[in-house]
Amino acid sequence: MPRIPTVELSRYLLAGHIASPGCLRNARARARAATLLPGNNARAALGPSRQLQPRLQQQQARYLTTETTPLAAASTTTTPPPPAAPFRKQLKEQAKALKKSGANKKKKSSDNQTVPGWELTVGIEIHAQLNTSHKLFSPAAVTSFNDSPNTHVAPFDLALPGSQPLFQPATLVPAIRAALALNCAIQPVSRFDRKHYFHWDQPAGYQITQFYEPFARDGYITLYARDGIAAEDGEQIQIGVKQVQMEQDTAKTIAQPGEVQWLDFNRVGVPLIEIITLPEIHHPATAAALVRKVQMVLGSVDACVSGLEEGGLRADVNVSVRKVGEGGKPIGELGQRTEIKNLSSFKAVEDAIIAERDRQISLIESGGKVLGETRGWSLGSTETRRLRGKEGEVDYRYMPDPDLGPVVIGQDLVQRLKETMGILPDEEADGLMGRYGLSAKDALALMLLDGGARVQYFYNVLDSLEERLAGEGQAVPEKGAEHATLAANWCLHELGKLTDSVSSGSESSSLEGLEGLQMTPQGESPLVPSSSLASILFHLHSRTITAKVAKDLLWAVYRGEVPDQDVTGYIDTNNLWFKELSEQEYTKLADEVLQGEGKVLGEFKKWKEGKMKAYPQGKLMYLVGKMMREGPEGRVEASGAEKVLRGVLERFLEG
Repeated sequence: MPRIPTVELSRYLLAGHIASPGCLRNARARARAATLLPGNNARAALGPSRQLQPRLQQQQARYLTTETTPLAAASTTTTPPPPAAPFRKQLKEQAKALKKSGANKKKKSSDNQTVPGWELTVGIEIHAQLNTSHKLFSPAAVTSFNDSPNTHVAPFDLALPGSQPLFQPATLVPAIRAALALNCAIQPVSRFDRKHYFHWDQPAGYQITQFYEPFARDGYITLYARDGIAAEDGEQIQIGVKQVQMEQDTAKTIAQPGEVQWLDFNRVGVPLIEIITLPEIHHPATAAALVRKVQMVLGSVDACVSGLEEGGLRADVNVSVRKVGEGGKPIGELGQRTEIKNLSSFKAVEDAIIAERDRQISLIESGGKVLGETRGWSLGSTETRRLRGKEGEVDYRYMPDPDLGPVVIGQDLVQRLKETMGILPDEEADGLMGRYGLSAKDALALMLLDGGARVQYFYNVLDSLEERLAGEGQAVPEKGAEHATLAANWCLHELGKLTDSVSSGSESSSLEGLEGLQMTPQGESPLVPSSSLASILFHLHSRTITAKVAKDLLWAVYRGEVPDQDVTGYIDTNNLWFKELSEQEYTKLADEVLQGEGKVLGEFKKWKEGKMKAYPQGKLMYLVGKMMREGPEGRVEASGAEKVLRGVLERFLEG
C-alpha cells in the first residue's frame, strides 16, 4: 500500500476531506457519464459486467445526484455538497452538548458513597515491606530502589538445587510491632506454608507464606471522621483485622519492547506482612481512609520502609454488592466478590471501588452474573479491566513447608515490644490538635508527609523556637500558642512551596541539583535545618522582620546563601530589619487612606446601624492593603495596620 502524504492525511483527520483517486472517484466519474446518456440506457452504458448491484446502488446514492439533466444544465446548476465540519470542531461541539445535558458530569466523592437499593462490601489486603536489613529466608541484604539489578541475591532466592530456606529471626521484630499497633493477638506458635503457582517472578514455583497459622490474629483499627471516612459512617467506625501473616516477596518484572520481560531478583525473598481485614467496609472513602491510616500506623512504629506511593505498600481490594430491602436490610448472602490488584494511591483505592461497584450493579440489573476474577485498575480510568479468572485455595495447593520449622514467639519479647511502642497516630493527632491548636487536616498532613519525618521536624523547629522565645524573656503558653500555629503553617505550606518549585522547574537556575528537602527520619533537613527555620520564625513572631523578608530568608537558606546558618547575622549584614511605623504614623496613614472612600465607609455605617449582620471584613482588608501600598516601603506590617485601622474606624463610626 503506498504511503499517504501527510497533507492529505491531515485534511482527512481535520476536515473529513477524502483525496483518494481510487474506487470512490471512479464511481463518481461513471455516474457522471451515465447522466449524459438518453432514457434508460444509463445502466447499459456501464457494460454487462459493470451493472450496479442493489447494495452498491445504495452506497453510491449517499454520494451521487440521482437526477439526470442535460449537460448544460448540469454544468450550471449542480452544486458540490457542503464541506464536512472539521473533526476537532465536531468533538468540541459534542463535548459542549454533553456538558450542557449534564450526562458526563462527575459526581463529587461525598455524593458517590452509596447507591440506592444496594449495599457495597469491601475487604482489603495490604502488603507492606518490613523495615529489615536481611531477607526473610536468606542472609542476602534487602536492596534499595537505586541498587543495581541482581546484586543482592542468595542461592535460595534463585531456587538453586540444594538450597534451603533459613529463617531470619530479626524480621520478627518489625512484624510484631506492626501487629501490636493493629491491636492483634500475637500467636505463640505460627507456621509457614507453600502457596504453589508458576510464574517467572517466582523461581521456586511457590511462595512461602502463612496461610493456616499466621503469627497474629483478631485485631482492629479505629477510624475517625478526621481520617476522612464517609459521612455515612458517622464520627468513628471500627474495622476488624482477621490476621497478619509473614510472607516473601517476588522478583521485580521490568517490561521491555517486543514482549520481552527483564527480571530483577533483588526483591525475591524481601520480607512482607500481609494485613487482611474483615469484609466490614461499606463506603469507598472509608476504604481509602483505612489504607491511609494503616500506612500511618506502620510508619509510627518503624515497621514499614515506605508508603503506598513509594512502593513499600501495596493494596488489593475485594469488592461485592448485594441488594437491600426496606429499612436498608441486606437481602441474601454476600455477593460474588472480585479482587482489584496493586492499587498505588489512596485516590486509586476509592475510585477503583466506585468503578467496580457500579460495574457489578449494572451487570446484575441487566440480567448478567458477576464472576469471581482478578481485575486491574489504571490511574485516570473510569472502569476496571479483567486480568484473569480467580484462583481458589485448591488451585494454590497450600501445604506446610517441610523445610521450615514452627516459629515460637516468647511472651517476654511481645511484652518488651509493647512497652516500647511509642506514640501511635491517634494519640499524636490528639496532641497536635489539643496542645498546639492545629486543625485535624494540618495535623494529619504533618504526620503523613515525608513518611512521618515532617512532624518530627515540626517538633524540632518548635523546641528551638520556644528556647529562643524563653531566652528573650517572652512567655511561652503551654496550649494553643500562636507561635505553634505559625511553626506548623511554615512546616507545611512554606516548605511545600520550596519542593513544588523544584519539581516544577520554576527555580531551576538557582536550585539545580537539589532534590526536595532530603528529610531524615530524625526530622532534620540538611538544606533547611530546623534551627534556621526556628530563627526565621523567631524574628517574624517578634515582628523584627516582615513576612516577605521571612520568605526571602527561607529561600536564601534553601539555596545555601546563608553562611553557617547564621540567619540573624545575614539579616544584619543585608539590613533586612523591620522598622515598623509608630502608632501615630499608622494613624496618620489610616486617615489618609480613608480619604475618598465614602462608599466603603458607608458599608461600615450600615453594619453599625444593624442593617448588615456580618462585619465587613473584606472591606477592612481592602483598606489594610491600601495602607501597605501607600505607606513607606518595608515599614508597614499587616497586623499592625489592621489593629490601628480598626480603632480609627471605630472612632469614625462613633461620630
